[in-house]
Amino acid sequence: MNTPPRQSISDLLVHAARHHPDSGIRYCVGGAAAGFQEQSHQELLDDALRLLAGLRTRGLRPRDKVVLVLERPREFLTMFWAAVLGGFVPCPMVALRGDPERWSSQLAHVNTLLDGPLIVTDEAIGTELPAVDGLDVALVEQLPSAERAEPYTAAPEDTALLVLTSGSTGNSKAVVLTHANLLASMAGKNGHHRLTAADTTLNWVSFDHVAALLECHLLPLSTGGRQLHVEPQVVLGEPLEFLRLASRHGVTMTFTPNFLLGQLNSAAERLHADEEQLDLSMLRHIISGGEAVVRATGEAFLDNFAPYGLVSDALWPAFGMTETCAGSVYSRAAFPEVDRGSEFASLGTPVSGLRIRIADADDRELPEGEVGELQLIGPMITSGYYNNPRADAEAFTADGWFRSGDLGRIDAGRLSLVGRSKDSIIINGVNYFSHEIETTLEQLPGVAGSYVAAFPTRSAGADTEQLVIALHPEVPEGDETAIYQVLTAVRNSVVMHWGFRPFLVLPLPKDAFPKTSLGKIQRSVMRRRLESGAYESTRSAVGTLTLRMLGGYDAPENDTERILCEIYAEILGAEPGTVSASAGFFDIGGTSLDILRLRSKVAQRLGVTGLEIITVLRAPTVRALAARLGEQPSSGPPSYDPIVPMQTHGAKTPLFCVHPGVGEVLVFVNLAKYFVGDRPFHALRAQGFNRGEKPFATFEQMVDCYVGAVRARQPRGPYALAGYSFGGAVAFEMAKVLRGQGERVDFVGSINLPPNIKYRMDELDFAETAVNLAYFLDLIGREQALELPALLRGLPREKQVRRLVDIAPRDRLAELDLTEERFGDWSEIANALTDLGRSYRPSGTVASMSVFYATPLRGTKEDWLHNELRRWDEHTTGPNHYIEVPGEHYTLMGPRHVASFQAIFRRELDRALSDADRIAKERNHCDTDTKGAKTPC
Repeated sequence: MNTPPRQSISDLLVHAARHHPDSGIRYCVGGAAAGFQEQSHQELLDDALRLLAGLRTRGLRPRDKVVLVLERPREFLTMFWAAVLGGFVPCPMVALRGDPERWSSQLAHVNTLLDGPLIVTDEAIGTELPAVDGLDVALVEQLPSAERAEPYTAAPEDTALLVLTSGSTGNSKAVVLTHANLLASMAGKNGHHRLTAADTTLNWVSFDHVAALLECHLLPLSTGGRQLHVEPQVVLGEPLEFLRLASRHGVTMTFTPNFLLGQLNSAAERLHADEEQLDLSMLRHIISGGEAVVRATGEAFLDNFAPYGLVSDALWPAFGMTETCAGSVYSRAAFPEVDRGSEFASLGTPVSGLRIRIADADDRELPEGEVGELQLIGPMITSGYYNNPRADAEAFTADGWFRSGDLGRIDAGRLSLVGRSKDSIIINGVNYFSHEIETTLEQLPGVAGSYVAAFPTRSAGADTEQLVIALHPEVPEGDETAIYQVLTAVRNSVVMHWGFRPFLVLPLPKDAFPKTSLGKIQRSVMRRRLESGAYESTRSAVGTLTLRMLGGYDAPENDTERILCEIYAEILGAEPGTVSASAGFFDIGGTSLDILRLRSKVAQRLGVTGLEIITVLRAPTVRALAARLGEQPSSGPPSYDPIVPMQTHGAKTPLFCVHPGVGEVLVFVNLAKYFVGDRPFHALRAQGFNRGEKPFATFEQMVDCYVGAVRARQPRGPYALAGYSFGGAVAFEMAKVLRGQGERVDFVGSINLPPNIKYRMDELDFAETAVNLAYFLDLIGREQALELPALLRGLPREKQVRRLVDIAPRDRLAELDLTEERFGDWSEIANALTDLGRSYRPSGTVASMSVFYATPLRGTKEDWLHNELRRWDEHTTGPNHYIEVPGEHYTLMGPRHVASFQAIFRRELDRALSDADRIAKERNHCDTDTKGAKTPC
């Protein structure tokens, strides 16, 4: 039977529905042991046409843009096809949860770039969507129609898809891919893949990555095969699920970047030890792209899983970009034989219709074996970027070849890459741009502007590229503590902004930064210097400084300590054998997110389950945690101690921070990391979290308990106290008690709270308190936080709690180790604290307050400052300091703002304590003459 030529990718779906009705898409709801939903090709077509009818009611016309902010694979793919079948242009976009400012910036940019597109999302994401002027938003749940719409007939040259390039500061480009591009790509790919309707493919990558949509959806669709889709967190949370899914569902082709191969190698021993049965004999090929394939990693992967039936040539290193319709060069069934003795795998040969060349700086083709820029031309190459003529001009040579920005060479027709001419770093398959990292870090105090360089390196055998940050610290000469604080701030900021740790942070003098005549730092020169050993003395000095600031090295004393040292090193990317038994988990770079991995590895290696976040907070060092893990379970409730030591190093006056109205201290984890080597940082946690423990009965009982705990930790002043939100009033009362006991209290800080809290507490019933807690914990979005109290208020408390837990993201609940019972208990504690606040009336005075103010929950910042916060003036004998900080009430200490907040907060804390010391010295000088007699001053 002759098949007519395909005009658009819509023909792929129509053909699959007609000729392969028994196949389709399988959506896994979890790992291999979980269930799945089936959607045949015909059902996908029908569902998409019903959604198309709903889209048309929004007034969309062919060529209009539809931005897809959808995370569940079934919703995404159905909406993708609804847009394509309507002649609209879909554009996938990732939801930047937890970073509303960055998300808002990106949405505003895309809204302008794509001429006011329709944003399609679901109800859960929609509640968190930042408010952006002019944004047109539709919820996918409200779009389906009972009737199927008639599809639009697109032409081959019509734009079929726009794909956003990486851009974390709102400067993404939109790559134009036409129907002709995509059809040519599918035909070319399958010349290497040779998939048929009998194949089953697996995808676990999110759809903002072009490989997920093209390699793992359109390609198998074009052959009528079965597809398996699972959400990314399933595999990222437990890499072995990748292979378990392949085994259970008979997967024949899949895709993964190199970093997952390394994680699977690390997990192989666990798989062997558990004698788990897998059958990987059907897995014919695994495409590995997105980052370089390390030969040793790939070989180890093939060897580790050969006993489970994995064939010896199953791994196919590949090259592709969004601009080339994903995979376009494949090393088909040739690895590892063709790469013996090489550090990185070669990438093979181009697909049919694609030509590649290596060119010099003048775009002249170089002979085989010489290194130059990889350039490509063919029917699957993009025509350019939407609404961006400047980017188009930069992307193509005068004779029409696309500039990849990668440096490579061709040997015997096979492509190898040797570096990049573009300034970016690829970590775990994701592109990060050097200038964006540098711009963020330049905002940190102590970092010299225009003297920050972010560039990649790769240690021998590393599974992915690693980030190096070189900077010039602007601190007093010889001040090691100040240098260490800058290095720590840089490391923490990278972790919180981008989710990974820099491999190296190098403090360098200004003359160590090679610059062009225009002042541009030559990052490639710095990389070559690093890899030739030029910065070894600096690396050694940083290591020595870090060890000294953390109190030196203590060797583990028993097997539990040794295993915990190994776990800490593995999680935090430290060299084996370098983690001290006295090193704190957070001091050496751990985050609250890392506790989830810590819990998993402790269960695997030590057989201890149920490790709680608070246990790690109270016992963060290897030695302390080992002792806790070795304790026998107590028959009675543990004794209550409100003090949680967040950071114990430093010679300055310790800081005690009181919890907000939710009672917990997790909010201080990110802030405390910036105090390493500076001063001890202790948080105060509310009573009621431990088994059998009752919340405080009165405000006075809470204050007295906290004062007693503070004095037990620090018997004499001067004291430094602060409180976040509700905790500001508690810190004020604690200061009054300590002053009444004859002690100096040199700093009292209130973080975004006025003295009169009763009116706010009176507004909060249990429903509002539980919803606020859920919002504070990122279990729900801002819009949900506004709407849910009214919906929950008439329900019994246990049903209110159940509803909030049911709508919360599963991965966030796991991260916080929250069950319905635990969230309910926590809500009761928060509600009890609210009750205490209803009876609170501020009275009396302290010497002075430092009041940090951000955007309030309601109203303007100006009204908040002048009509509420300045009422602290009624409760001090001296002048107060009102300090503006970035962010909103719930985000000022979040990942986006904590680096700025800590700098402002520490500066004010140092000022207040310095002024108090000066005044105390002046007073002592006035009170005592040279003979020791009292004199007036």
